[in-house]
Amino acid sequence: MPRSGTFLIHFPSLHALNLSHNIIPTLYPAVFSNLWALHLLDLSSCNISHLHPEAFQGLRNLDTLLLKNNKLQILRLPAFLAFRALVHLDLRNNDLLSVDALVLQLMERTQQVLLQGNPWVCNCSMYPFQQWQQQRRAVQVLCASPPEFQGQEVKTLNFQDLGCRRKQWFPQTPLSVRRKLLATVQRNDTITTAATTSSPAGKGGNSWPYLVGFLVAAVGISILIALAAKCKLFHMNFVSYRHQPLPDTSSMGVAWGENQSMPSAAGLQLEDDDGFIEDNYIQPSEQLQEEDELEPHFSL
Repeated sequence: MPRSGTFLIHFPSLHALNLSHNIIPTLYPAVFSNLWALHLLDLSSCNISHLHPEAFQGLRNLDTLLLKNNKLQILRLPAFLAFRALVHLDLRNNDLLSVDALVLQLMERTQQVLLQGNPWVCNCSMYPFQQWQQQRRAVQVLCASPPEFQGQEVKTLNFQDLGCRRKQWFPQTPLSVRRKLLATVQRNDTITTAATTSSPAGKGGNSWPYLVGFLVAAVGISILIALAAKCKLFHMNFVSYRHQPLPDTSSMGVAWGENQSMPSAAGLQLEDDDGFIEDNYIQPSEQLQEEDELEPHFSL
């Protein structure tokens, strides 16, 4: 077993691995991290006394873990965070004295947990384990000490028998601890996934937000340009149609004859000379005269 690095690196599709009856005192970190397809791991009778917190990193699909007949004295919480589909856990005949409450809560999602044959110390620290056993209706687990409880089933004891001053219910995990555990699990899964199925970095993985931003900016600029053009065109049309019809020349002549002389044609042209022919600019009498001149004359 390597102290660093991955064990059986060329077997990523392995489904079952039996390492029982070997001498493996310590499981080092991430030794199984490439065995993401592993479902069964047998480490029985391997003289294991220490589990590194990241020993089982990457075994997210493992459903059966056999650790019986070893020398484990304590179960550390981080070592069991990697499991997501664990169904069967065998910890029989180790040197376990007690189990932490948080580890017990992680074991709640495991259908079968075998803990017989361990030298359990039945004191107040075992009360969460006793409550856990009653809730799960687990198999028979016997006390090894103190002498007055030796051979007695753990789940039959009450809090007074275990030496607790007051009744302590199964503790709930604090919110901060839950968040920390969740962050640890997500980090381990991310590292494992990146190590097994990672794509080359810097090849368009996060380029789509920039593309969307560029498209939105282009559409917005186009809309602003269109609105500006339409406003300018409207202003030009509005100014060009601000004209008034010319007054009747006959009435103007009478008024001008009485009061003052008629303004010259040049004056009128300077007053409103914008190149447009407006209403009443050509009088009806002039239009009829032009039509008569255009008609052909015939004589018999």
